[in-house]
Amino acid sequence: MKRKILSRIVAVTMCSALLLAGCGSSGSGSGDSKDSGAPKEDGAAASELHVALAANPPSLDPPSVNSNIVGGIGVHVYESLFAMNQDYEPTPVLAESYEVSEDGMVYTIKLRKGVKFNNGEEMTAEDVVASMNRWLEVSAKANTLIGGSVFEKVDDDTVSLTVNEASSDIIMILASPIQFAAIYPAEIVEGATPEGVDEYIGTGPYKVAEWKQDQYVKLEKNADYQPSEGGASGLAGDKTGVCDVIYFDVVADTSTRIAGIKNGQYDVAEEIPLDNYEELSQESGVTLRAERGGTLNLFLNTTEGIMADKNMRQAVLAALNCDDILMASYGNEELYELNAGWCVPTDTQWGTDAGSEYYNQQDPEKAKKLMKEAGYNNEKLVLVTTEDYAEMYNATLVVQEQLKQAGFNAEVETYDFSTFMEHRADPKQFSMYITSNSYNMLPIQLSVLDNGWAGLDAPEVAEGITAIRQAESDEAAAAAWEELQTFLYEYGAATVLGHYTGVTAMKEGVEGVNYLRFNTYWGASSSK
Repeated sequence: MKRKILSRIVAVTMCSALLLAGCGSSGSGSGDSKDSGAPKEDGAAASELHVALAANPPSLDPPSVNSNIVGGIGVHVYESLFAMNQDYEPTPVLAESYEVSEDGMVYTIKLRKGVKFNNGEEMTAEDVVASMNRWLEVSAKANTLIGGSVFEKVDDDTVSLTVNEASSDIIMILASPIQFAAIYPAEIVEGATPEGVDEYIGTGPYKVAEWKQDQYVKLEKNADYQPSEGGASGLAGDKTGVCDVIYFDVVADTSTRIAGIKNGQYDVAEEIPLDNYEELSQESGVTLRAERGGTLNLFLNTTEGIMADKNMRQAVLAALNCDDILMASYGNEELYELNAGWCVPTDTQWGTDAGSEYYNQQDPEKAKKLMKEAGYNNEKLVLVTTEDYAEMYNATLVVQEQLKQAGFNAEVETYDFSTFMEHRADPKQFSMYITSNSYNMLPIQLSVLDNGWAGLDAPEVAEGITAIRQAESDEAAAAAWEELQTFLYEYGAATVLGHYTGVTAMKEGVEGVNYLRFNTYWGASSSK
């Protein structure tokens, strides 16, 4: 006997403040291109939207890349079985409904009929099974949480998911916007390489018309788009595009991005450095949106060389002065918050400062003592970074100086974003690195818990995730997360440096830009 599940399920309580994260996207190429993107013709404002990005996307394949830029572009092109609405409820998109077996192990998902890809072909159960099984394999977040689960075809309009273990958060995971479960035609999935898909075919409101590396990604309306029921809500509902064309222009140079939003060359400029906040707030014809968005984090190598010694990692944590790091990164104390928590501080379930005794210690003498205990012999510590994200780069320089003052031989290696992403994914090429990461809906989705992010591979992580997911109550789940966050600090795997505010600039006349984990532009328009 099965329990019928309605089209929506109860939302997990979330703090309302989320905004753009700096990391998780990148450039394949120089990363410092000054090209201002595709030209904007006079009189075209009503049908075109130009969005200035801070970096070039490394891919247009959201499942395989933990990247805000890839995901932010991808949600306009691809859709998933479920997505989050504006109230953070997992909502059917390409699914119609689902049922769960009594033991919680099998999900039977009815598919919407008549949905077409942007190549005109109708979506089938075979497409969904191929896409979802690939997602389970290539999405680090999916693999960490439900790896070993399997999708199978039931009939032409139905698929099943047999999960690795029963849990209350399965549909939430399927609806997660990071490395989201994009549905492709089966032949695209079959032709995918380890680098990703090479054709960009989805069911979303836009299709990829052109990708000119290091310059722009051009999206055009998908004439075959068939929205799910209900008005646009978050990443769900009717997402029919307003503008005929959206250009995501790669404008890595901050001054070029700011000049472009001032003179109207760009309708929207993402990733505005906070040290330009005051300047732009006084600019007529420009609107700023600033909201608390996530955490700036330092990830430590736990597996290679001298950093594999726990005392060395604790020495690094002891040396940090987060006040100075955050001021260098954001320039205005009103635009950041000192807090040791990995989740939204005001979240009543997940907000905790557990492990805060290891946070912002400002104790170089303790650092020197721990270095000695680790047998440190002036080995070089490599801090990899990128100038494509000013807050990450500036924070890295301050951390380097603080480590040097404590006696570390700390060296910064700077790359364009794509190369940085390659180095940070290989523990043999870094000792530590800093990224800014958006808040996640569930702590089990945090990058710090993903061993593919910085190489952390400790049994306590898997045990902690299981304890959270198998908890019998919200209170028990919160207690399990507190224990796991404490472990991260005690083990010296990483540290939150602070909580940041993200800024997006829009020229006067831009309307309909919404946000849920990414800026969404299908409802946006720009008047002259």
